[in-house]
Amino acid sequence: QKVKDSMRVLLPVLLNKNHESYDKIRAILLYIFSTNGTTQENLDKLIQNVQIESDSDMIRNWKYLDVPVISSSAAQQHKYPRRDRSAEETFQLSRWTPVIKDVMEDAIENKLDSKEWPYSSQCPPTWNGSGAV
Repeated sequence: QKVKDSMRVLLPVLLNKNHESYDKIRAILLYIFSTNGTTQENLDKLIQNVQIESDSDMIRNWKYLDVPVISSSAAQQHKYPRRDRSAEETFQLSRWTPVIKDVMEDAIENKLDSKEWPYSSQCPPTWNGSGAV
């Protein structure tokens, strides 16, 4: 059964003194994952009310793994454009293609934007794709 108001379910768990701080951090992360991010103000209030300021980096550092911890429009990061792979032959069990495949194919074809990928080098113009550069 889908939870309609997850904050109403979450608050009693967070305010319960019997739960350890790591369990509360897990609950906050589950809330963030399920709602695809939260606002900065909401996250600050949660951390302050639950009194886990010293461990708040465990929540905030998920942004480095491209988890949308903060979902406000100013904090949204640019997503990499996906290729249409509907015509490709797939295995019976494969359901999706990872983003890294698109990135690597664009790197081979010299299609990466140098602003988004400043440390990638360009292949020489005479390269025919037959060996590593």
